Amino acid sequence: MTQRRRFQTSDGVFLSVIESGPREAALTFALIPGWCMPGWLWQPHIDALGKHYAVAALDPRGQGESDVPDHGYNFERRAADICEFLRPYENVVLVGWSLGALEALEYTQRHGEGKLAGLVLVDSSVGELPVPPPEGHFLDDLRSDREKELRDFVRAMYARPRPEPESARLLSDVKRMSLDNSIALLSSGIPREHWKACAHAVKKPLLYVVTPQFEEQARNLEKNRPGTRIEIFQDAGHALFADEPQRFDGLMLGFAKSLTRKE
Repeated sequence: MTQRRRFQTSDGVFLSVIESGPREAALTFALIPGWCMPGWLWQPHIDALGKHYAVAALDPRGQGESDVPDHGYNFERRAADICEFLRPYENVVLVGWSLGALEALEYTQRHGEGKLAGLVLVDSSVGELPVPPPEGHFLDDLRSDREKELRDFVRAMYARPRPEPESARLLSDVKRMSLDNSIALLSSGIPREHWKACAHAVKKPLLYVVTPQFEEQARNLEKNRPGTRIEIFQDAGHALFADEPQRFDGLMLGFAKSLTRKE
């Protein structure tokens, strides 16, 4: 049964969490969505994974049903939010998508891996070569016509069209955060070498799941960090878990089983 809980962060912000699955499960999947995205985007996977394991999906600050404060839109605070989100759980498989993958890496760098059984990074650049192409004028276009740019952004996440009510709901959620704070999340100035160092420093099992835009980075991470497991979704969009949900869920369950076999 799916339910929500709220908790207060150490800087006074209430964050919302979707929970499902058996509390006594051997592992807990903890899901971190991407830039401006709500936790409900994971709902089909919460349902599927929750048949076997505990699942918790975070609405980061400013996203989903969490508070929308005017502060804390930086990697240090977001990593602290993840740390506080994970306090009730043990043996966590931390799954971060897009910006959420970098926030998950920042969490491991600042707060350690004591809570983790494994880490899954989904379709995000992790500092390996090759350097991704420039993002063009995305931030300028956000400032000049936010409505159009966000509509195009939501549509471009998928290789297969989504139902219009779902797209409309998602677009509404993406706009909850202020323009300035949403841009702040994308303007950290942290060099990409930092993310490479964070990924290489991870001691727990690491699964890197990507679309073709990051395939070469994935193969380089596999080569440069022994033990890394990679999976390429050749025909999916950035929201690869939505385009190929059964494959994604099967991959997560297989990764979880590999972790429990090692215990």
